[in-house]
Amino acid sequence: MYLCPMKKSTSFRNLLFVFTITAFLSCEKEKVDPEIPNESELITTFKVVFVSSAGDTGVFQFQDPDGDGGIAPSITNDTLKANTEYKLSYLILRDESTATPIEINTEILEEADEHQFFFIPENTLNLDFSYRDSDKNGKPLGIQFDAKAGTKSKGNLRIVLRHLPNKAAAGVSDGDISNAGGESDIEVDFQVVID
Repeated sequence: MYLCPMKKSTSFRNLLFVFTITAFLSCEKEKVDPEIPNESELITTFKVVFVSSAGDTGVFQFQDPDGDGGIAPSITNDTLKANTEYKLSYLILRDESTATPIEINTEILEEADEHQFFFIPENTLNLDFSYRDSDKNGKPLGIQFDAKAGTKSKGNLRIVLRHLPNKAAAGVSDGDISNAGGESDIEVDFQVVID
């Protein structure tokens, strides 16, 4: 009479063990499943186009066809005209690692509330920025922007695309990255000459 309860208890423990292993393996499979899409996009081409109402232009471009590692990226710099407002300026982002390029701008616009560009000139570079576009909450995005080149100067311009920034944090809506948080999708330094 004591064998039956013990047999049931052993069967129950075996069943519990099998259930635990199955649940564990299911969780592990989800963690490494390559079918789950990665949220960060591959950006191989990043173009910054400055256009003034008078038709003056400056084009800066970052290209890294093979992505991180491998061949070093190429960066093309340009010159901006001193004391000029660039009112029609914009950014272009693409993934050109495949035969058919993917327009990353489209994806960023669809998730505008989860992204923001930051324009960070060095202290010596006389260049100011303001946002010309916004997300559904009225917070800045930065694919379209205005820039004002002041007197002659030269220096580094860092442009950062931040994913999931805290757009409500102090200064972030004005373009200050200090309190933005989130993660950088791309960060590129351009050498700018204002002449």
